[in-house]
Amino acid sequence: MNGKNMANEILSVTPADALIDEPRAIRVEGLTAGERITIVSETERAGGVIWRSQAEFEANAHGVVDLTRLAPLAGSYEGVSAMGLLWSQVPTQDNRREVFADTVAQPLITELTVTTATTTLHATLTQHLMQDGVERIEVREDGLVGTLFLPATPGPHPAVMILNGSGGGINEPRGALYASRGYIAFALAYFKAPGLSDYISNTPLEYFKKGMDWLRRTQHPLGGFVALSGQSRGGELVLLLASIYPQDVNAVVAYVPGAVVHSGQNAADPKVGREGPAWLLNGKPLTHVWQDNKTATWAPFDEGPSPHRHARAILTALQDKDAVARARIEVEKIQGPILLLSATDDGAWPSSLYSKMIYDHLGEVGFEHVVQWVDTQDGGHSIVFPYVPTTQLVYAHPVSGKINTGGGIPSANAQSDEHSWTAVREFLQNAVRAHLHRQQDDSKTTIAG
Repeated sequence: MNGKNMANEILSVTPADALIDEPRAIRVEGLTAGERITIVSETERAGGVIWRSQAEFEANAHGVVDLTRLAPLAGSYEGVSAMGLLWSQVPTQDNRREVFADTVAQPLITELTVTTATTTLHATLTQHLMQDGVERIEVREDGLVGTLFLPATPGPHPAVMILNGSGGGINEPRGALYASRGYIAFALAYFKAPGLSDYISNTPLEYFKKGMDWLRRTQHPLGGFVALSGQSRGGELVLLLASIYPQDVNAVVAYVPGAVVHSGQNAADPKVGREGPAWLLNGKPLTHVWQDNKTATWAPFDEGPSPHRHARAILTALQDKDAVARARIEVEKIQGPILLLSATDDGAWPSSLYSKMIYDHLGEVGFEHVVQWVDTQDGGHSIVFPYVPTTQLVYAHPVSGKINTGGGIPSANAQSDEHSWTAVREFLQNAVRAHLHRQQDDSKTTIAG
């Protein structure tokens, strides 16, 4: 018989229900060799907005379409990508960018639909940011504003403090996932959150020292281990904090970081201005790269049609070598391993160049700790974690409202999300292990002494 038994047609997702960073195998079996099918994915994300993608495939000689092995003939993405149907999704409503659910406890549920010549198949793919049993606790004490996530497994656990970028707020998605992977995760806001300033201008660095002290005092992390994880302005900030408070920071995860201290920029208080200070130490502004800069101009960012690339203005500032030297973050003072995550088409600022500056300088001075650098070709500024849509490259800045582009192309941004998160997990595991070994060695030396 040349016909087929429709009862044998199966659409499967393995695993069907898991954490958001778990890759899935999507397969359709029981087809006729060479048969063409269309797979549609739809996910309801924040605000009830549906995000959608679709792709057309041709079954192999065994009547199978396996997305881990097969590139689509046409559709929302190109090339072999097991999770292409997720990262290539676009919102069905214009101007929507929020790819998570309304709360981190709410899983993302993707409905997959396969249309064949004779039937329709359905399957569900569920992604969790927060593992069952992870505890979410709002923190409003000691002047701190944030959210604490505690792992579901018995402790003690190492800790990570998470800092957002120029959009401000509390990075709960990253906190929830860190906790799901076994870390006490403290997502700390420093502006644009309840009880805090709406702007980055004149943020005291002592606030973050207080956050690290609170984390150690109240949560008693494994071996006292506290890592800092920050993105964009937060990536600049975690390097800065680790250089100023080296004894308090055991490892640094710097997403799309800066190598120099910056002014308030897009997140500045209009009364202070974007060339005013972002950071204060002992009540005094830190020297930043725009200060007394002979080459810096906002024109390449301000002028021309939207979307604007902030990186173009930053590059003019970097031409003044003296200003760069005055504003350079003294990363050689850091007393722990460093992970730098960047991309070559970063539209917000040149994170790839900044990471190279840091990496090269630490090599020149013989930095004694591990330094890793993961740089993604053609990737943009937005690096999160795997298997979320990467298609929305243009956005209104959350503070200034200016229409920007983060840069990159969706496929490269998806690779960046995946490779970076794999590197982060491995880096932190190694950092914790090395920290505990050092403590054991120090203890033996003390006893021997």
